[in-house]
Order: sequence, then structure tokens, then C-alpha cells
Amino acid sequence: MIFNENLLKGKVAVVTGGGTGIGKSIVRELAAVGAKVIICSRKKENIDSAIKRFEKEGINIDGSICDIRKEDILDGFVDDVVNKYGKIDILVNNAGGQFPSPVEHISPKGWRAVIENNLNGTFNMTLAVAKKAMIPQRGGKIINIVANMWNGFPGLAHTGAARAGVVNLTMSLSIEWAQYRILVNSIAPGTIATVGMKVYPKEVVEMARNWIPLKRYGKAEDVANAVLFLASEAGDFITGETIKIDGGESIFGSRWIIEDNDEARAESEALLNKVLEEE
Repeated sequence: MIFNENLLKGKVAVVTGGGTGIGKSIVRELAAVGAKVIICSRKKENIDSAIKRFEKEGINIDGSICDIRKEDILDGFVDDVVNKYGKIDILVNNAGGQFPSPVEHISPKGWRAVIENNLNGTFNMTLAVAKKAMIPQRGGKIINIVANMWNGFPGLAHTGAARAGVVNLTMSLSIEWAQYRILVNSIAPGTIATVGMKVYPKEVVEMARNWIPLKRYGKAEDVANAVLFLASEAGDFITGETIKIDGGESIFGSRWIIEDNDEARAESEALLNKVLEEE
């Protein structure tokens, strides 16, 4: 922990998809610096298991069922949070999902599912929290977790399109809602070692590591620390920006060869094995 334990004391934070992977680390770090954290998920069992897991670590969080794709359910969730805690200071739009596939093999249903979750769901939650909490209270921090799709996203074009839409939404809302003192930013993780890597073949995961100039995977804590920075007073004059947490991957080109090394390879293998065993 590099931040003061009282950094966000008294703040109320909502984290979508806060039960696993990067979301789990974001929840843990927010709670560790004093924030009251509420998570949401479509499945009650995911919420219950996350709460129990955090309780074993001495972390108390709250949670409720919420489908970010359905406005009526989502509105009820936001109303419950505001009624119970009186405000929402921080919203982390972390929920999302996708599957690897070339475009020609993506069905219309599969395309719509990813767009509905990653783009429309983010918009739905953002609008509900802004209208019911942040605009009335004239202030708040919205942090969107997107992806490293700056050079296109072959093999994941559906989520690339959705995340690009969220980045543009971030910039647009940062201007529209500046009058309400609402700051809107995004964080774009690169290749982060999480349980989500299980859906990809091992050779694809290793290939992704070689695209990173630092030659190692990122940690979920790297993303969580950036969230804390933006959520704190240190981020009070930053809005409309996207912070890339990717070890230089987004600016790396193929014209320059960066030699691999045994230390980085071993570090990445150990980190990946540890994460997969924990999950």
C-alpha cells in the first residue's frame, strides 16, 4: 500500500464487476484507504462469494444485484445506495466482458452482447449515478476501465469498438459535466495477469507478453493504484483523460526489437501461476 490509509475516508464508492480480477483489486485498495465500497453483479452468488472473501481479509463491503444493461434494475440499485449512504462520491465502471474471435466468426447476437455490456452498460450506470447522486450533490469522480485498443483490436474487434466508444464518452462527459464538478476519466489496462487469461490459449498469452516493452505482465494492483490516484485529491484537476497502464505496449512498434530476458520471463510466469492458483 503506497497511499495513506485515510486517503478516501468518508467516501462512498460503487464498483461494477468488483468480485474478480482487476475489479477485486480495485475494491480491496479502495476499502484499504477508508472508502465504503458497494459492488454489484447480475448474480447474487457472485456478490455473496465476494463479500465472504473480503471478510476473510478483514474488509467489509456491501453489494447488491444490478444488471447494468437494464435501466429499471440499475435505477433501483442506485436509489438504494443513495438512500442508504446518502451519496456516491466515486463510480468505477469496471464491469465488462468479451470473447476472443475474428470478426467473421462473431454472430450478430455476440456482437450486440459485448456492445450492450461494455458500452451501453457503462453509459447506463454513469447516467444513473450522475442524475441521482453526483449532479444533485455537485461533485464526484467517474472512472471507466477500458482496454488497450489504440492500434485496433484484431481478434477482439467487438470490445475494441465498445471501449473506444467509452473513451470518447469520457471526453464528452468531462466537458458537459464540468459545470457540476464531476470529473470523468478512463484507465486503459494492457496485458494484466488475472483469471481472465484462462479463456486464451497459452501461446496467445505468451505472445501478448512479447508485445510489452517491459516484457512482463502487469498486476491488477497497478490498475487499482491508478484508480486511487484519480479518486483522491491528487486527481482533482484531471478530467477527460485516459491513463494507459500497459508497460508501453500501446506505443510499441515492430521496427525496434527489444530482447527478451530470463528475469522478466520468470517473473511473468510466477505471477501468472500465482494468480491462476488463487482464483
